[in-house]
Amino acid sequence: MGADAWTWSYEGYDPGAERLREALCTLGNGRFATRGAASETPAGPAHYPGTYAAGCYNRLTSTVAGRTVENEDLVNLPNWLPLRYRILPADTPDPGPWLSPDHPQLTGHRRTLDLRRGTLTLRSVYEDGAGRRLTVTERRLVHMAEPQLAAQRLTFTAEGWSGAVEVVAGLDGDVRNSGVDRYRELADTHLTGWYTGIEDDGTFWLHCRTRTSGIRIALAARTRTAPRPRAGHARLTPRRASRTLTVPLRPGATATVDKTVALYTSRDRGVTDPLAAALGTVRDAPAVPRLLASHHRGWDRLWQQARLDVPEEAGRILRLHVFHVLQALSPHTARLDAGVPARGLHGEAYRGHVFWDELFVLPFLNLHFPEVSRSLLNYRHRRLPAAREAAREAGLAGAMYPWQSGSDGREETQRLHLNPRSGRWLPDHSRLQHHVGSAVAYNVWQYWQASGDTKFLHTKGAEMLLEIARFWAAKSDWDPALGRYRIRGVVGPDEYHDGYPGADRPGLDDNAYTNVTAAWVLSRALDLCRTLPEARRQQLFERLALAPDERQRWDDIAHRLHVPYHHGLISQFAGYGQLAELDWAGYRERYGDIRRLDRILEAEGDTVNRYQASKQADVLMLGYLFSPAELSGVFGQLGYRLDDDIWRATVDHYLHRTSHGSTLSALVHAWVLARVRRADAWTYCEEALTGDVADVQGGTTAEGIHLGAMAGTLDFVQRGLTGLETRDRALWLDPAPLPQLSKFGVRIRYRRHRDIDLRIRADRVTIAVPDSEHAAVQVRLRGQPFTVAPGTVRRLGLPGG
Repeated sequence: MGADAWTWSYEGYDPGAERLREALCTLGNGRFATRGAASETPAGPAHYPGTYAAGCYNRLTSTVAGRTVENEDLVNLPNWLPLRYRILPADTPDPGPWLSPDHPQLTGHRRTLDLRRGTLTLRSVYEDGAGRRLTVTERRLVHMAEPQLAAQRLTFTAEGWSGAVEVVAGLDGDVRNSGVDRYRELADTHLTGWYTGIEDDGTFWLHCRTRTSGIRIALAARTRTAPRPRAGHARLTPRRASRTLTVPLRPGATATVDKTVALYTSRDRGVTDPLAAALGTVRDAPAVPRLLASHHRGWDRLWQQARLDVPEEAGRILRLHVFHVLQALSPHTARLDAGVPARGLHGEAYRGHVFWDELFVLPFLNLHFPEVSRSLLNYRHRRLPAAREAAREAGLAGAMYPWQSGSDGREETQRLHLNPRSGRWLPDHSRLQHHVGSAVAYNVWQYWQASGDTKFLHTKGAEMLLEIARFWAAKSDWDPALGRYRIRGVVGPDEYHDGYPGADRPGLDDNAYTNVTAAWVLSRALDLCRTLPEARRQQLFERLALAPDERQRWDDIAHRLHVPYHHGLISQFAGYGQLAELDWAGYRERYGDIRRLDRILEAEGDTVNRYQASKQADVLMLGYLFSPAELSGVFGQLGYRLDDDIWRATVDHYLHRTSHGSTLSALVHAWVLARVRRADAWTYCEEALTGDVADVQGGTTAEGIHLGAMAGTLDFVQRGLTGLETRDRALWLDPAPLPQLSKFGVRIRYRRHRDIDLRIRADRVTIAVPDSEHAAVQVRLRGQPFTVAPGTVRRLGLPGG
């Protein structure tokens, strides 16, 4: 793997690692993305050239384990990559074989991702038995400034022969959603209605639609060569369109084939005819060198806004994470109706659904691209009616957001999931993770704090926040024996525990994370009710039919929700302390990797519900969301004491009982330990950084990157290590740099101020505010107030450091 600070490269060809490399070399622009697959090779065991457009879903019905199930998937769109080639030597009438990295004539291969410029370069060298050598370099882009366009430039260099190279440039509509092995029993053919064509100028095209959602998709491709081709012809079938070009080649000379593609769907704004739009755009597109230049300028603007200066290997990985976050969620996303796909636009795992991962993504975007955050919150607001309907169907008031969301906001969580270890399909109760609503509310509040977008908070944000609060109030039951409110029948972030051992109903009672965040939501809703302008407050209360006694109940619940404890520390849920202890050492000795302990136990005929064992951070998620002071305040409001000793004991307890079966777990543990056990934080930070690049979960990254974990590592630096909070119209800083990350810099956007530079050292903080007409920035450094005027730089020693 290359070590350059701005490149990510792989030397040599390894079929077993191809799908992982394809995911990590994906190119995208926030509108659509394409995996970094070789253009010469169709989909197969080693290759999966998927293309995905944000928000482009389709629903199919399958028969699984004797049941009819319906699943909605992010659709794998027609493949625009195909570029096949072979040599036509002048000294023989026989053409050479079609070449690809899988061909035995391959003698060298290198794949390089240029993070700064947003391009992927694949270089292959072939040599046949007669000593003929061909070097092929493909440079590829998915345009960051013109988000409908993508392009490939192939260059061919001959050594030891002359003649021509025959190139077939194609568009392939015969694709399926087959990128995840465990979904293989599910229906996977989402496209239908294909037809193809070619124009008089040689532009060829493909049009199709999704089967049930009826989204029309069109791709048009233009080819240009240098030198001019000796011959060319088109081949059309219902599902494929291609153009064959024969380009002369002399020893030592270089021939170039450029392919420019436009992709449109009927979901694009202002587009009534995707095919006409694609044809017009590709005809008017500049030549590939000019496309590359404007594409580079587009990426340069993004890097200026998302500047992150971290030295050495950690910095290189963090740049890769910035790159992939911006390919899935860029300023172009702000013009779409799309949420945060948990696996990016990089593969088909989780079917492209939207979970709670925005909880880990929006804090990064808020401080760099708030317009993208607002768009992602608008996705949730548009689906507020569906969340209300879900709550009504459950017999509750307010809005119950789904654990998995897709096109229209209904619950997309499957009711069965496959354990690949046992081969059994099992009930899936993860739809009981109602804490996703608190994540939506938290993101509304954090977005407002960072951006100062009061208009959004007082309109769409207020509607969501109040309806989520209303749901939690409806979900809370009074227990006279405890003298407290309780929330029953839920699943927490842990996910392993979905019920009590031997119980006849799924769900747990009083999950601490769920109850504490519900209390926080109710308090923020009440704060908002008190601070809304009078006219807006009355209008909103009338529209929501929100009565005074309802708000009084919110206040009562926010102060009297039950949080279970055992042995003086916070229980993950009521009854957790009575569960058995697991033989962790024995299971590690027997299985080695026990990240998916739930699958291991189920295959043994056991259940993780019987043990004090977690997949990922649950209680400790509270330390991720809230600063120590804020978390102590929430517990104090509920009538509980949470001091440093109790929190440290709680952290230690769960630290030793978590299998880290999610890439988010190491991130949260690193964040929490950076404050309470700094010596142990780096181990988890390092795992969070390498979660995808080293595929620590064992094969999952090949199915799509983990967007929340990648964005979370960025936020770990910009907020976790700086102690940055945006509240009370000030930047609050409480730096806690790790020895391994003792100096770094971040650039943030705070309210009206763009490009505020923070530089952290072990003993000081430097804050630079660019010159502007805006007011000075208010800073609280470990509680001490400072003012930084526009156009000035302040170097502040760390109080108590």
